[in-house]
Amino acid sequence: MAIVELLNQDMKQAMKARDKETLSVIRMVKASMQNEAIKLQKDALSEEEELTVLARELKQRKDSLHEFEEAGREDLVSKLNTEIEIIQAYMPEQLSDEELETIVVQTIEEVQAQSKKDMGKVMSALMPKVKGKAEGSRVNQLVQKNLS
Repeated sequence: MAIVELLNQDMKQAMKARDKETLSVIRMVKASMQNEAIKLQKDALSEEEELTVLARELKQRKDSLHEFEEAGREDLVSKLNTEIEIIQAYMPEQLSDEELETIVVQTIEEVQAQSKKDMGKVMSALMPKVKGKAEGSRVNQLVQKNLS
């Protein structure tokens, strides 16, 4: 089932349950997806594009969470934690460190990378394989570790 269809289904359930927080987050995510479709001049996004939007929304909230924690805004921290949980429910299951390490090593062998100079080549081949399943910073750290 496409992510948009799942969002629509969950939006109806949130309306019936009068769950304002979930409803609000789902509406924000749907709006972001619609904006992305308009930007790309498409009627509907592919699943990969939907994942890109979800990952972007998740990253924005995690960045904001860090800022609010530093500022001591506990009221906003708890709200953002709830939003992050709701969005993560639509993301594919994250890869374990072992699985990610295996994919990184295979990709390094595929592109025949020798040193950190080949980092860009490795990352460009690797990111489409792990899109939505691992954060870019985690991937970057593993690639650097395996190239040194």
